[in-house]
Amino acid sequence: MAGLQAHPIPSREVMREALNIRHGEDLQNKISAARVAVCGLGGLGSNIAIALARAGVGHLHLIDFDRVDLTNLNRQQYAVGQLGQYKTDALRETLSLVSPYCDVTCDTIQVTEENLPDLLKTEDYICEAFDRAEAKAMLVSGVLEHFPEKYLVAGSGLAGLGSANTIQTRRVSQRFYLCGDGTSDSSVGLGLVASRVLVCAAHEANMILRLIAGETEP
Repeated sequence: MAGLQAHPIPSREVMREALNIRHGEDLQNKISAARVAVCGLGGLGSNIAIALARAGVGHLHLIDFDRVDLTNLNRQQYAVGQLGQYKTDALRETLSLVSPYCDVTCDTIQVTEENLPDLLKTEDYICEAFDRAEAKAMLVSGVLEHFPEKYLVAGSGLAGLGSANTIQTRRVSQRFYLCGDGTSDSSVGLGLVASRVLVCAAHEANMILRLIAGETEP
């Protein structure tokens, strides 16, 4: 934009100290060491990833096979100039501006029952952020089967313009959490709107950060 000058990127140490001031050094040590997978980079996943990167999560694994489409721009963290790019590439680009020292791994691939065990083997925390109910169910079942020791945070029910207060985080089992209102469906009536999608994404990101901090209650 006219009148704006590029600012040199602060050093890793300077950026880390800024986070230490906000979060405290002990907590930031935990956040910086955390490894989080974000499965699906649409309205939920793109917002989750940016929130986690801003908090200083040290390692993000981004997984999606889709490209940025014009219909994504009403709620997903992409720009017009990124249309046609793979979402993994576009979001990596954005994250490099937000958190340049975050270690970002990308897999431009569709998650399946067959490749799930290999794709998610190195992450401690897994975010489910798919659009389709079948894909959500497959991921949840696969993680619970293959990685019962990992934390899983998923989303369900975020469509429409219902009250944001109906979106909640609940603990389904010892290491499985579900965010959303649990009922609204984007295929019925008003679809996905940025404001409500952001609320659910924030719930998922916040639960991940709470788990990293050692807090297990929603």
